Amino acid sequence: MFQLTGKIALVTGGNGGIGLGMAKGLAQAGATVLVVGRNADKSAAALAELRAQDVPSQCFATDVADEAAVAELFSKVAARHGRIDILVNNAGTTVRKSPEQLTLDEWRQVLDVNLTSAFLCCRAAHPLMQAAGGGKIINIGSMMSIFGAPYASAYGASKGGIVQFTRSIATAWAKDNIQANAVLPGWIDTELTRGAREQVAGLNERVLARTPAGRWGAPGDLAGIAVFLASSASDFVTGTAIPVDGGYSIS
Repeated sequence: MFQLTGKIALVTGGNGGIGLGMAKGLAQAGATVLVVGRNADKSAAALAELRAQDVPSQCFATDVADEAAVAELFSKVAARHGRIDILVNNAGTTVRKSPEQLTLDEWRQVLDVNLTSAFLCCRAAHPLMQAAGGGKIINIGSMMSIFGAPYASAYGASKGGIVQFTRSIATAWAKDNIQANAVLPGWIDTELTRGAREQVAGLNERVLARTPAGRWGAPGDLAGIAVFLASSASDFVTGTAIPVDGGYSIS
């Protein structure tokens, strides 16, 4: 029930960090993985890693916060593959500032990349999933979907929105046999969080002290949950927000 052979999976922000960790898990389970990312060099490197698993994969350079670009992306996917079975909305960014220091452009940038892109991709994927008889949507939230941080007001707002948006589409599209769930990564060692450790004094020590697992997560720690939520094993699981955080949220 965890096999994904023959499935088409599209992962935004799939060329690095959590997205690539999930993409590798999906590929190992047999899915054809379509990597979407704006950095061509990173996408080429990610594609090489995925193809090394002997699973056909492709990459697309797309700004998923742009409505026209998303429409074009899904038109290409439909033309080449005729379907999409799994959508992982992982594209993300942040601006680390106290809320009174944020500009409106910075606020909009974070919400557009983190939240609006998920809406655009879900909306574009829906008719393809509906025509195929169902599908799986995995939206990437964060610990900031649960907790607040003084330097992450826009990021937290976007990730809180991801959880509520996921619940909405889970109820709206249940009739189409589409399951939608959110994953809330804890502190994962990625390019984004390495920047946080450089900018936020004492963050590394606080994370290690609070996380029962006693370590930062690795992108590969997200592979298993991606396979579960993308597979028939989760057919009766929808509208959830699942922490993958080494116990951070319960300590």
